[in-house]
Amino acid sequence: MAEQVYKKIDVVGTSSKSLEVAIQNAVAKSAKTVRNMKWFEVVETRGRIKNGEVAEWQVTISIGFTVT
Repeated sequence: MAEQVYKKIDVVGTSSKSLEVAIQNAVAKSAKTVRNMKWFEVVETRGRIKNGEVAEWQVTISIGFTVT
């Protein structure tokens, strides 16, 4: 089996519902243009506050994909 080479990109997903949905949004949108995605790691989490409540989740993830 040949050894793999990977590249990473950082993307930010957002959601008004949850961190998990923000991650899923980032992966789904990236899948439209990035081929051979293999893994992700959460780099940073943050959110937006409106009227004293959480209004939006923002999650920065690194997506790893194989270089062919």
